[in-house]
Amino acid sequence: MRVFRLSRKKFSKELSGKGASKSGNRWNSKGTEIIYSAESRALAMAEVAVHLSLATLPSDYVMIEIDIPDSVKIKELKLKVLPENWDNHPPNISTQKLGDEFIDSLDFCVLKVPSAVVQGDSNYLINPYHKEFKKIKILDITEFPFDRRIFK
Repeated sequence: MRVFRLSRKKFSKELSGKGASKSGNRWNSKGTEIIYSAESRALAMAEVAVHLSLATLPSDYVMIEIDIPDSVKIKELKLKVLPENWDNHPPNISTQKLGDEFIDSLDFCVLKVPSAVVQGDSNYLINPYHKEFKKIKILDITEFPFDRRIFK
């Protein structure tokens, strides 16, 4: 399976989860390393664009194409098991706890979760500490200039 991640160029060479651990996000609390990726380039862009404005738009974004082999186990969190208001902004502690538990359990390498930005689409969270993580590879890194019309 191919998944996508939009990143600043200087952070694109390796998959580590260190960036997510600095502040915490929807699916991880501060201090928990997790790698966020999306099912499409468009979703990867949308997930980043909601946090930017034209004034704060860096010019060095790249799209990272990642291969998750079919042999890597994926767990899916369905909407019906998520807490009410799971998609609030800012994120609530209940979803961060779910992501932290996913990382700590080491049962699965990848967790499929619904997108809070694009209803009906999915993100894939990758556990950099899982034994199967070494099978996941970056296939391609390409420049990704945002179309400035998005920010009007």
